[in-house]
Amino acid sequence: MATLVPIPKLGQSEETVIIDSWRAKVGDIIKKGDILFEVETDKAVLEVESQFEGTVLKIVVPAGKEVPVMITACVLGKPGEEIPDVVEAPAAAPAKPAAAPAPKPATPAPAAAAPTQTSTGQVQKANAPFEPASASAFVPVVHIPNPSPRARKFAQDFLIDLDKINGSGGAAGRVNEQDVKNYLETSGYNDKKITPSAFNLAKKEDIELVAIDGSGDSGRVTLSDVKDAINEKPQEMNAMRRIIAERLTESKQTIPHFYVTVSIDMTDLMAKRKQLKEDDINLSVNVFIVKAAAMSLKEFPYVNAAVQGNAIVRKSKVNVGVAVSVDNGLVVPVVKNTDRKALDEIQAEVAELAEKARTNKLGTDDMKGGTFTISNMGMLNVESFGAIINPGEAAILAVSSSIPTPVVIDGEIVVRSIMKVTLSADHRVVDGAMGAEFVNAFKNKLEDIELWDDMI
Repeated sequence: MATLVPIPKLGQSEETVIIDSWRAKVGDIIKKGDILFEVETDKAVLEVESQFEGTVLKIVVPAGKEVPVMITACVLGKPGEEIPDVVEAPAAAPAKPAAAPAPKPATPAPAAAAPTQTSTGQVQKANAPFEPASASAFVPVVHIPNPSPRARKFAQDFLIDLDKINGSGGAAGRVNEQDVKNYLETSGYNDKKITPSAFNLAKKEDIELVAIDGSGDSGRVTLSDVKDAINEKPQEMNAMRRIIAERLTESKQTIPHFYVTVSIDMTDLMAKRKQLKEDDINLSVNVFIVKAAAMSLKEFPYVNAAVQGNAIVRKSKVNVGVAVSVDNGLVVPVVKNTDRKALDEIQAEVAELAEKARTNKLGTDDMKGGTFTISNMGMLNVESFGAIINPGEAAILAVSSSIPTPVVIDGEIVVRSIMKVTLSADHRVVDGAMGAEFVNAFKNKLEDIELWDDMI
């Protein structure tokens, strides 16, 4: 009997996924543990192993389509076995913005005509009859053309967007061929000079030429102008970038951020690292930063907290997330129980998590449970920046580069390696004084070489 293989739910909050690529194809013999496909979640690209055995009889969900979790991805069975009826994968329903209630029509509306396809590949809605707005509300009239076949063909030949043309055909305002010709004249299209290569590329990439300002002689539209227009076409966000946009927008809109910045003298710690390296003990600056943050969080439990409704929850664990930049976005793997781990343990774990992030091998367990986040741009030569708090946490620490800086010590100007850090804190949980005390406690730890001597 054939087996319907579902797309597993890889995390508690995961409702939809995208199959990034199939590793198996129809006819392949699959054993338990074989990789069937890779899925793109809101956090990473993960491999999915088969829990079943058999030959791939059918692939139901194609790569690149966002679908709900737990639907059938493929069918396994014996060669020649009858394939059961499988409902094709529905597209994941996009979130719909709330809309104001539509006014009731004064007269019954006739049945809508079927949608039509424009030359630009966009589906146009059927014309609706005009209805006057009520006295209490203004209803804008939006013209949606229903072009004639000749108008569609003419617009296609000249790469024209029919949405922009007002129709003159009948009471419904249907767009006819003459309307398109009039548009060519009034829009300035007939005055444009277009190179053949530019026209051919624009037609291939569905670019409206009338919207392009030519940079060639006498305003001629050149191939480079069309390429610029192609580069400016909206690009659909991938799943990871969408969730980053949603979560950080939510954070800035719902969490009252405030910021505290201090300058830390890293000169002695850098010298200590150099000495340790000579003794074959290689610890990154980030390890000291993560450990100093974890120790400071134990002293200031409200910085290691979160808001839930009208309540504040102080977390008993100190789990420090370390932001890692990857090709298609940003991920935050978490070092669990950071305050209890030695420096070399943190070093090994951070290195392992960063490598998994760069190779899309992070699992959901690697990224859950964070109570505080560090965003370190020290390697990117930045003087200072502020980070956005991850929802579910009370603060995030932005770490900048260590920069040789003239400072005054004992009345003399000397050059020291100065690193600025900025705490972004949720003002509902952390007051200004507490934020200042936290970053200064963090600063004091990094500048206290004797503290690190006791740990190594």
